[in-house]
Amino acid sequence: MSIQSLAAPQMSDWDSSAPLLQVKDLRKTYNDQVVLAGVDFDIHRGQVKAVLGPSGSGKSTMLRLMALLEPADGGEITLKGARIGVKQRGDRFVPRPERELARERIDIGMVFQRFNLFPHLTACENVMLGLTTVRKVHKKDAREQALAILDRVGLSHRAHAYPAELSGGQQQRVAIARALVMNPAVLLFDEPTSALDPELVGEVLDVMEGLARDGMTMIVVTHEVRFARRVADQVTLFDGGVIVEQATPDEFFDNPQHERTREFLRHVH
Repeated sequence: MSIQSLAAPQMSDWDSSAPLLQVKDLRKTYNDQVVLAGVDFDIHRGQVKAVLGPSGSGKSTMLRLMALLEPADGGEITLKGARIGVKQRGDRFVPRPERELARERIDIGMVFQRFNLFPHLTACENVMLGLTTVRKVHKKDAREQALAILDRVGLSHRAHAYPAELSGGQQQRVAIARALVMNPAVLLFDEPTSALDPELVGEVLDVMEGLARDGMTMIVVTHEVRFARRVADQVTLFDGGVIVEQATPDEFFDNPQHERTREFLRHVH
């Protein structure tokens, strides 16, 4: 099977001036607890959006729904103008089967708080796994691509080390390389530095900042306020399952319009 046949459907009529990834009225409830209460969110190609907010506000859930890791209870998600995660059956939409979801996920990379590396595989083997199993790339070619991506995140010298032999920051950079090697259209980060010792945070943020300079489209759920201010094109505050405020970094941090934003910033500062 060719790589092309496994890739997400091509949207040749997509207008690149429109949002690359967009959610409308996104809703999710767990055990009668509303986690997302009708969220509208979009990102354009090349943008970096930082998402801030207290724990339990719905930030990570939004990313998981965008990444098609679990289904939404309502609303819709579009990628390059085409609705994803569901297909039409008669007059209603139903979730796609897992095989079809796997094809759609290729365009949406996800980096988790916990690194989720396979402990029995080397850094290089962890990175090349998606290429060989999902894209069906020949192992030799996959290894070359994996080594090139590891070099991009500054870890070519640790390509043959196992996760237990790497620091937390190095493991997270391997996880970023694993997402990058699939060449996603958008990269989602869910608190990528919160599990790291403070002295290791900088090396991961440096890699992410480099990706931003290279034009990678990124949505970053984070508590790193300085990173959000320095790197993001827009900063969003989540609370109670809704978006409270969204603005440019200067507007968000220097002239917030909502009292909840001002209260949040007083606490984080």
